[in-house]
Amino acid sequence: MKIGPKYKIARRLGAPIFEKTQGQKYALSLARKEKNMKGRMKPKSEFGKQLIEKQKARFSYGISEKQFSKYTKEALNAAEPMQKLFRSLELRLDNILYRSGFAKTRASGRQMAAHGHATVNGRRVTIPSMKLSEGDVVGIRDGSKESPLFGEVVERMGALTVANWLILDPKKKESKVSSLPTYVPGEHVFDLGAVLEFYSR
Repeated sequence: MKIGPKYKIARRLGAPIFEKTQGQKYALSLARKEKNMKGRMKPKSEFGKQLIEKQKARFSYGISEKQFSKYTKEALNAAEPMQKLFRSLELRLDNILYRSGFAKTRASGRQMAAHGHATVNGRRVTIPSMKLSEGDVVGIRDGSKESPLFGEVVERMGALTVANWLILDPKKKESKVSSLPTYVPGEHVFDLGAVLEFYSR
């Protein structure tokens, strides 16, 4: 999905939602914007705040409005809506390729999956949105392991701060979903409670 100018979008939403906006350059840019706008910004309505949180979450994972809306509507019918939505987003194959260090960004993870470089439980897959389950093992197919695309994977996996629901094996270039991810309010750049309220209107 083509997103547009990432710095501009991140500044508009006021959060480092893309990998390239998670550095000092973006932080300084956002600080300048906030200083310049101080006293001139109108208070946002509740709807406006919810819309921003929705956009933060959607752009963070780089998925279309149609797909994001589908996940949210499914979550609203679940016993634990926030956990259901979070798991729908986090357990996507493209996100796990990113979380595991196989890909530098989620966008790269989508390309990696779409081009058939990834495997799930030893089988080649080509669907970036494929939902994984507890116990699934993600890896790089044998024909791609020696590709220059994955020359730094072992080092990248070794340097990662790994999500507590993943177990990495850099030597085998594999990642296992050891448990289901849990959404904890306040730990992310977006508020899934506000997102669900937006779609409940």
